[in-house]
Amino acid sequence: MTKIRMTRMGRKKKPFYRIVVTDSRKRRDGGWIESIGYYNPIGETKDIKIDEERMNYWLSVGAQMTPTVKRITGK
Repeated sequence: MTKIRMTRMGRKKKPFYRIVVTDSRKRRDGGWIESIGYYNPIGETKDIKIDEERMNYWLSVGAQMTPTVKRITGK
């Protein structure tokens, strides 16, 4: 099954996440199919950018969002 989830980037104590489409059997930071956005929780404003068109495409073909991605995207 394909999942829309976050993969951790950045350095120690300064996380930065990419929102990616990946196979659910892969590891968190393993290979992914497509990167559709990012989330930066550090700073005054929590930056989030998602390509809505690509996210809607992946949802239409059966991908599922993880609970964390659902919470930060507001879907």
